[in-house]
Amino acid sequence: MRTDAPKKIFKLPKLKLAVIGHVEWVTFLKVDQLPLAGEISHAKDCFEEAAGGAAVAAVQMARLINGPVDLITSLGKDNYGEKCYERLSKLGLKLKVAWREKPTRKGISLISKDGERAITVIGERLQPIASDKLPWGDMKNYDGIFVTATDKEGIKLARKAKFLSATPRTGEKTLKNAKVKIDALIGSGLDPGEAINFDELEPKPEIYISTKGKSGGTIFPENIKYKSIKPSSKEIDTYGCGDCFAGAVTTALSAKLNLEQAINIGAYCGAECSTHYGPY
Repeated sequence: MRTDAPKKIFKLPKLKLAVIGHVEWVTFLKVDQLPLAGEISHAKDCFEEAAGGAAVAAVQMARLINGPVDLITSLGKDNYGEKCYERLSKLGLKLKVAWREKPTRKGISLISKDGERAITVIGERLQPIASDKLPWGDMKNYDGIFVTATDKEGIKLARKAKFLSATPRTGEKTLKNAKVKIDALIGSGLDPGEAINFDELEPKPEIYISTKGKSGGTIFPENIKYKSIKPSSKEIDTYGCGDCFAGAVTTALSAKLNLEQAINIGAYCGAECSTHYGPY
């Protein structure tokens, strides 16, 4: 696990940033191979960490501005929820939590010796919604907000921020029903869970960035291709790379850097996330 800032120093201004979305308590297992049907794999190492898309993006954003980022989320009133709160607070986040009488979602991430990964999540994804007693009235004060999970009314409230980005994991139906223009939609072009039809979105986001790991990605609507960046050391675990990319791009665009600069910063942060086990 790494807890230091990215190796490359980016000169970004102090910004008021937030991430709205989900958190999971994840068990990371290093295995000799990903198990096939009927096979048994053996874990060589194991550790647990507060993770999930919103948490990973928010920690990356906090590192880039060298300051706190607000994480607006939902957690269960259980031991895992308390551990998530404590751990993410230590990583530089200010948590605004809607506590639920439901279990905090858990996950298991298997990482093979050749860097292949498989994830299983356990339980309902808890997400903050507009009816929760959260700082929705402060949205206009944020320089930038990244959304991974909320309801359509939450999207509408978040739109008051100076810059708003989201992942397709928020849900295509939720994004469509919110009927607000998002500045940047950022998601994996390889993950079926993030598949979205850009042409059917209305209003369309200003830009849609479809990432493809080592193959770089594509920026719509101009259909511009961009290249990935080679990590500084061996690729070990790709968990969190996409969320680091999205958080970094959101931070850079919130700081009013141009799109090329933002993509370069995002690609660097995503690549570096792959050089250690776990997201941090």
